[in-house]
Amino acid sequence: MEFHNRSPKSILAYAIGAALYMPATRSEVAEEIKNGKHEGLTTVILDLEDAIGDQQVGQAEQSLAQQLLQLLSYVRTGMMSEQQLPLLFVRVRSVEQLERLLNGLGESLSLLTGFVLPKFSSDNGRAYFALISEYNRNMHTGAGNASDMPVLYGLPILESSKIIYRETRWKELLSIKEILDEYQEYVLNVRIGATDFSSLYGLRRSPDITIYEIAVIRDCIADIINLFGRVGSNYVISGPVWEYFSHRERVFKPQLRVSPFEDALGKPGRHLRMDFISDAVDGLIREVMMDKENGIIGKTIIHPSHIKPVQAMYAVTHEEYMDALEIVERNDGSLGVFKSTYANKMNEIKPHLNWAHRIINRSKVYGVLHEQQHFVSLLPNHENTSAANPGAVQR
Repeated sequence: MEFHNRSPKSILAYAIGAALYMPATRSEVAEEIKNGKHEGLTTVILDLEDAIGDQQVGQAEQSLAQQLLQLLSYVRTGMMSEQQLPLLFVRVRSVEQLERLLNGLGESLSLLTGFVLPKFSSDNGRAYFALISEYNRNMHTGAGNASDMPVLYGLPILESSKIIYRETRWKELLSIKEILDEYQEYVLNVRIGATDFSSLYGLRRSPDITIYEIAVIRDCIADIINLFGRVGSNYVISGPVWEYFSHRERVFKPQLRVSPFEDALGKPGRHLRMDFISDAVDGLIREVMMDKENGIIGKTIIHPSHIKPVQAMYAVTHEEYMDALEIVERNDGSLGVFKSTYANKMNEIKPHLNWAHRIINRSKVYGVLHEQQHFVSLLPNHENTSAANPGAVQR
């Protein structure tokens, strides 16, 4: 499915996928996007917070404005269409900066999908969303061209000490949820900032393990999922950043099996697998699998080499899709359980129905793999993309 910043919120929340962070000080952003430098790129987050120095804020804001104006000129002169743009977000530093950008970016705001709100808390959350809500009301209740502006969303990042510290966690999460419930129409997804969480304990995970193996972070993520991942809460939760992209000495054996790579790519598959292991992408793949098992969709990335592996991991397998489709289609009260199409499990309609809806939602954005195919089929250097819905995995 093709999507852009005017697509329905229900699609955009799933479509963010591999979100590539770029410092807002970069002067080549517009040119790289126009030229399609990063194949498969669907989401860019221009960072005004941790990716730039405290003394670079003014420079970064100017650079951001220039890059957005450049992209706007490309669109207006027909050098590219709005539909060719990745989803664009800006990560701000403060409520004051958000207000300054909303007032100063002008027509360039039409290119954005929203703002990423770091260190979101009960102290600043309502102020953030009050600004976003006011902007959207002004744009969509006014006369003339204003109503043609896309909705701007907020993406809160849960990463503050009140959330990770056990004695304040649940009260803080409930307070945050109260704010998000109030402004839910403008909340695109809820993001987890595990790097900031880890810093409060002087921790940093190695590329050999996932964030779920850091006990204090795992427990906090579990509580976030417990509250915001409940069926009926209507929030999509996105996973923490993966920050490794080059070789370093390993401690544990890699867990990427050889057979899926050889089955999909033949002998070159062995080389691709070793490249992934050397670049710590095997750890990223394992963490994305853990994200999915915990109901998390979307991943913050810091290197273009991560785009395709993450996007490929979100493609729905044929087995998952058939199970989900049959569960939904047979939900008419005529039976409660049936053998799966693959004859390897029992599908219980009531317990598995909510899972089935999530699988179908994901398939609309990322596509469905052909029978017997694996996510490896969608990875770099493989020309025969094997999605049953071609084009859905990549925009």
